[in-house]
Amino acid sequence: MTTERPANAPRVSVVVPHYHDLGGLALCLAALGNQTYPKDRLEVVIADNASPEGEAAVAAVIAGRAKLVVIRDKGAGPARNGGVAASSGEVLAFIDSDCVAEPAWIEEGVKALGGHDFVGGRVKVLVEDPQRVTPVEAFERVFAFDFKTYIERKHFTGAGNLFCPRSLFERVGGFKTGVSEDLEWSRRAQTFGYSLGYAPLAVVGHPARRTWAELLAKWRRINVETYGLSAGQRWRRLRWTVRTLLLPASAVVHSIKVLGSSELGSARERLGAIAVLFRIRMWRFGDSFRLLFSAA
Repeated sequence: MTTERPANAPRVSVVVPHYHDLGGLALCLAALGNQTYPKDRLEVVIADNASPEGEAAVAAVIAGRAKLVVIRDKGAGPARNGGVAASSGEVLAFIDSDCVAEPAWIEEGVKALGGHDFVGGRVKVLVEDPQRVTPVEAFERVFAFDFKTYIERKHFTGAGNLFCPRSLFERVGGFKTGVSEDLEWSRRAQTFGYSLGYAPLAVVGHPARRTWAELLAKWRRINVETYGLSAGQRWRRLRWTVRTLLLPASAVVHSIKVLGSSELGSARERLGAIAVLFRIRMWRFGDSFRLLFSAA
């Protein structure tokens, strides 16, 4: 069924940071090509972070479906900022290159801006083989990319599913580096008085991490960025210490969430997710104290 849309639908620029994942980028572009939003009101900008395959290889994957800009300053933040600078839409839609947008993603994201100044959508965790879910994938299906909780309880949205007017972005400024850039940007936007909302019908799929090494790399980065974001806060070291000491107990509490999760289909998956939950919380416990003492 075709949805009736206003004749003055805003022009939307989809900004996609990319680095060294041509297969994921191809899937992302295919999904963006199937959007219900009017094609003549839409542009896609791929902000490549100087991928080792080279500009020609990235351009071959894009194959005329998007505008390509190469950003040599490393990091997702600079890539997104460069993509914005190369775009022209009234509304900015951010998605990561390993994500697959559902057909109504842009339409629902733009619609949600009618009730809030900027919005984040829903992220579904995708697994490689639903019949052979790894323990790490099971853990991610329960705990990863919970944008509803991020937005409604923690008051930030991830930049992998974010919509905002260009005028808002220009006033707030771009994403920073060396910190959790989407968390910092969301909080900065709210200090300007802008309201954040959740758009549950603006849905993208994001692949789960499959292995312990992949999960560890994710949390090593997040720990460093989160500690960096606390710089300058009052009682920084005490607050970080208390947060760290609560990690083992949080694994016990969150085991209940695993047992009741509708995202998991078998006892094996639930037990695997709980094992990973305790392992990663204990790793974070040790790594958090390492960061605390190394910064002393």
